[in-house]
Amino acid sequence: MKPPNRPSAKAKAKGQHDSAADAPSLECVEIDKPVYGGAFLARAEGKAVFVPLTLPGEQARIRITQSKSGYSTAEAVEIVRAAPERIKPACPYFGACGGCNYQHTDYRTQLGFKEAVLRETLERGGVSVPGKIVVLHSNPWAYRNRIRLAFDAAGNLGYRGRRSHDVIPIAQCPIAAPLLMAAAQAATDILSRVPPNLRPAEILLFCDPSESALMVTFFAAETAGVRLEPLAQALFERIPALKSAELAADGRPGHPARNLAKWGGASLSYPAAGFDYRVDHGAFFQVNRWLVDGLVECVTAGQSGALAWDLFAGVGLFGRKLTESFAKVVAVESAPPAVNALQANLIGTTGIAVRTGTFDFLRGIKPGERPDLIVADPPRTGLGAEIATLLAAIAAPALVYVSCDPATLARDLRALIASGYAIGTVTLADLFPQTFHLETVVHLRRV
Repeated sequence: MKPPNRPSAKAKAKGQHDSAADAPSLECVEIDKPVYGGAFLARAEGKAVFVPLTLPGEQARIRITQSKSGYSTAEAVEIVRAAPERIKPACPYFGACGGCNYQHTDYRTQLGFKEAVLRETLERGGVSVPGKIVVLHSNPWAYRNRIRLAFDAAGNLGYRGRRSHDVIPIAQCPIAAPLLMAAAQAATDILSRVPPNLRPAEILLFCDPSESALMVTFFAAETAGVRLEPLAQALFERIPALKSAELAADGRPGHPARNLAKWGGASLSYPAAGFDYRVDHGAFFQVNRWLVDGLVECVTAGQSGALAWDLFAGVGLFGRKLTESFAKVVAVESAPPAVNALQANLIGTTGIAVRTGTFDFLRGIKPGERPDLIVADPPRTGLGAEIATLLAAIAAPALVYVSCDPATLARDLRALIASGYAIGTVTLADLFPQTFHLETVVHLRRV
């Protein structure tokens, strides 16, 4: 008997064209395994083909969308034979929306995908993985404390599409904290009465774990004429949890937002790991409200000594906790939105904030200066060769690497291991359920 909610073997892949007239141009392939990025690997005439929204063991009729010398990308037009793990997605926008990749299977299967992808990526990168990868996970729904949405031409809010930059209007998001969606819907309603030329282009919403405090950033061109005060006041009347609002320009990846106006306070207080962290507009903070405490525990548990360095410290999520067990903690951060919060979060502790980039900080270290522990939580680009070389020369006895990209993690681990470090434990922290993204915590020691 088929389980409930499982599509039939002839189910069409969600959001895909299914005209019989196109059948002669289609290929039928067997889906092999997941790959990093959210797609699944198949082969057509010996060539690798990456097909999203499928599952291992499925037979799918596909249409090639892009062909390169070494691989092709494709869309599944029809699932000819469905895998037993296939289920009905919880979100009606899954497939069209670009946010999630794995809602068509159960959470246990998703975790298996991620563990397999992490292990294969590290081993392909020349890193021998210990026999067991520890998996840290929690509730896979309503976990996001931060979302960013865009307005379409009609003033509707939504996420960017999976296959384009078009806005997919949404009325719900099962992976977001309910307060965020309530605020997004209220903002949509308020802005529907505002002329299009006075509307912001995007909105970012961030809340504390209990959904009792909300911070909002509206993004607009400096020439758009958006007025923050009446917009924020109207939103506050609908959503009393609103504590702070900002109007900013830019804010694209690699382009720090420029503040144009503010309303309310300058920050939000976020309880985590036994502390109340100050988080300012534009500052990075971990997105999974169910797993922040567990992540901090994974990184810091059992660590103690005279001196610790927290590199790429952000607002001090790890550094603040380390001040409980180290005589001195040096937290290094260069991003302007995070530095002031970092300094505030270390007041009254053994920690000090250093406002500089990690590379410049390490380059300025005197020969022989060595902490007992280094925690490094770099962006997706990883440490890179120069920072890895500097860390190797410092040779701290313990190093904890927190990574959000397994490919750059593999590259950096290979360099660190070559310099004399050995892997102790590897933890997969699933901070992004329903998506292909994963966080990895690697504990290393000098040998």
